Amino acid sequence: MIKKVIKTEQEWKEELTPQEYYVLRQKGTDRPSEEGLTAHFEKGTYHCAACDLQLFESGSKFESHCGWPSFDDAIEGTVNYVKDISHGMIRTEIICAACDGHLGHIFDDGPKDTTGKRFCVNTSSIKFVKSDK
Repeated sequence: MIKKVIKTEQEWKEELTPQEYYVLRQKGTDRPSEEGLTAHFEKGTYHCAACDLQLFESGSKFESHCGWPSFDDAIEGTVNYVKDISHGMIRTEIICAACDGHLGHIFDDGPKDTTGKRFCVNTSSIKFVKSDK
């Protein structure tokens, strides 16, 4: 079971960068980019930038050419799914199971040879931890 991380908004503001706070706590979106973690394919894990929960393994990352890091699966139990009807669309938001930080959205246009899902993740919501193996 994932242990919940509960902090005040003031504590989050003090711990996160302004961009991380905007994305993780205010459900913002990074500008699309083909650089940074979008083009990053080293071996390791991707963690929540707010609470450090391991969310995605590098083996699930793929190049989607959408401008955001994309994964075909999350580590079991680390991501919660919330219906999102904002911006005149019906989508499924993905949030960190520990701190409820906004990560991005999940779509059904991922690789057909794996899960068929595309976890479209904001770069500001995750950080990479390189594997020693």
